[in-house]
This record gives sequence, C-alpha cells and structure tokens, in this order.
Amino acid sequence: MTVLVNGIVTEVGPDATLADVLAVHGVPERGVAVAVSGEVVPRASWASTSLREGAVLEVLTAVQGG
Repeated sequence: MTVLVNGIVTEVGPDATLADVLAVHGVPERGVAVAVSGEVVPRASWASTSLREGAVLEVLTAVQGG
C-alpha cells in the first residue's frame, strides 16, 4: 500500500503500523509530533496505529533557537 510521509510517497506492507513507517524513515522517538491524515497521534499509540491506503503522515520536529 502507498502512504505519503512529509510529501514522500512510501510503499509499506498491508499491515504496517505508524511505528513501522517512522522506523523506516529514521524518525526518532523523541522531539517529534506525528499526525496521520490531520489527526495528531500520541507517541504511546504509534505501535498500535494501523495505516490505510493513501494515508498522509506529517512528521514535525521540535527546533530550538531564536
């Protein structure tokens, strides 16, 4: 199945979870927020969040500075 991760088309298995896709993209477990199709997903739910064909994932990283 195909999902979009920060604008990048990504092929994943039919049973892929959010945690699986984030691991493939090297997303760290801390300092990021993730939304699936516009809904923020708490970190505790990443491993149990199933994805659907065409899901849009947005990964935002915290940045420090002025």
